[in-house]
Amino acid sequence: MAPTPDQQESTETPKAEVPAQPQRPRQDEFVAAPELKTVRFDFDKALLRPDAVDALTSNAAWLKENVDTLVLIEGNCDEKGTSEYNLALGDRRAKAAMDYLEANGIAKDRMTTVSYGKERPACSENTEECMKQNRRADFKVKSR
Repeated sequence: MAPTPDQQESTETPKAEVPAQPQRPRQDEFVAAPELKTVRFDFDKALLRPDAVDALTSNAAWLKENVDTLVLIEGNCDEKGTSEYNLALGDRRAKAAMDYLEANGIAKDRMTTVSYGKERPACSENTEECMKQNRRADFKVKSR
């Protein structure tokens, strides 16, 4: 006598449960925080200058005092170079800032990065002084 369907062994492989990924906050939920300083970069660089380290040290201190605050770090570039190149450079700039903050006691799960490349200039004049203003990482915040 053949086994009934209830008696047959299952040939299906059990599916492993995938842990739920934490929901990334939406970028439009973040607002400017005047307490957090903009970090400036040299042309075509993502290395932290001494003034950037000073700004990030100040930002880390503020974030340590405001533990229920999440931060969005926005990498930006000047208009030189292709959009694709500048998106990658902006990403490296945002991550350099995030790495510094993490090394100085800010939990990585409080930080999100985004690159806007050359799409969100702080200044749109075609001068070197203006382009320097666009080589930056900005900081926005939201409560948990």
